[in-house]
Amino acid sequence: MNELAQDLNRQIQQENSHIYELLSELGKKLYFPKGILTQTAEAKQKAYRYNATIGIATEQDQPMFIPLIQETLANYDPKDLYPYAPPAGKPELRRLWREKMLNESPSLKDKSFSNPIVTSALTHGLSIVADLFVDKNDSLVLPDKLWGNYNLIFGVRRGAKIVTFPFFTEDGTFNTIGMKEALLSQKDYGKAVLLLNFPNNPTGYTPTEPEATEIVAALKEVAQQGMNLAVVTDDAYFGLFYENSIKESLFAQIADLHPRILAIKIDGATKEDYLWGFRVGFITYACGYPAVLDALEKKTLGIIRGTISSASHPAQTFVLNALLSTEYQTQKQEKFKILKKRALKVKQILDLGDYRAAWDYYPFNSGYFMCLKLKGVRAETLRLHLLDHYGVGVIALGESDVRVAFSCVEEQELKHLFDLIYQGVQDLLART
Repeated sequence: MNELAQDLNRQIQQENSHIYELLSELGKKLYFPKGILTQTAEAKQKAYRYNATIGIATEQDQPMFIPLIQETLANYDPKDLYPYAPPAGKPELRRLWREKMLNESPSLKDKSFSNPIVTSALTHGLSIVADLFVDKNDSLVLPDKLWGNYNLIFGVRRGAKIVTFPFFTEDGTFNTIGMKEALLSQKDYGKAVLLLNFPNNPTGYTPTEPEATEIVAALKEVAQQGMNLAVVTDDAYFGLFYENSIKESLFAQIADLHPRILAIKIDGATKEDYLWGFRVGFITYACGYPAVLDALEKKTLGIIRGTISSASHPAQTFVLNALLSTEYQTQKQEKFKILKKRALKVKQILDLGDYRAAWDYYPFNSGYFMCLKLKGVRAETLRLHLLDHYGVGVIALGESDVRVAFSCVEEQELKHLFDLIYQGVQDLLART
């Protein structure tokens, strides 16, 4: 094993052996090499005459560029577009995102957490977690209402054992007891990765304040029983809270909760700021041991260096400029209001009772989506029927669930959408 990796491992072991035990075999081997990037960083500071280190081309003391490309980006300085971004991301962007986290989740104040590290959106951040903490047959615990890509990221890529629990209780609340039982069922293995996604994809549900308090208490109890937990909050849709729910990230309450718990926040501008194609995300760690946070950052940079090298510099610049703008919050709030109106309109339409013979719906209060629980027809059969006969696209999940993205349907068209879905159900029921 590389000496740098051994040094990082010792650093973690000396501060908190429980977090060291969470690491996968790959995670233990990872380090950030003192290679070209380190030498280049030193050269930037000291090479006042000629800096012949980094593999880009320059011209007249600025990055070389093709004019026809720069013409479309004339408002940006070439140095903020063309060079490689640092592996951890632009320092000012990281600083501003950390400030944003503190403003939006005040419970983080006085908590010990790392600077956010820039990822190539949230899927990349999740894959970093998988590489760092999951070996074959390690347990990934998560609700049964889940984003399908988790199976690829953790199951197919890393061989995780996927352990699910029912998302909702019979009363339509978050199933904290089921979560705790699922975690404790893996107690003999000594560790687990728990993945919580709020606002949830596909249901559009975020826990209420009492539910969040129960979740945090349950996690602490599991840790007190001797389990090491990496608790990942997938905050892809953070901030899109429309009704009665927590308004902070659960990450803020889990940070520093117990020495056996490592809190990990995965978030980004992709969905929060409607920048899906820009692929700018962040990964942030929280525990009460600064030396552990430093070592985890270096291991994370080792993964980034060994995979994508660094995230897109132009995309980071665009996000940074948005965060610096005085119009940022105002324009973001305008989009929030549009999505909130659509969510409330969907609830109003469904609560009229016109469709009760065809489906029930799962509770939703946030995010981009909501889910129908069909009666008497299979989800995949309905999905295909709607495409073929009505030109309507929805997502089939399992035998009976259908996800509807109200985020991409105009408010005035929502009633027609659900009328068509209802008609599709009636068509299929008439055939039986």
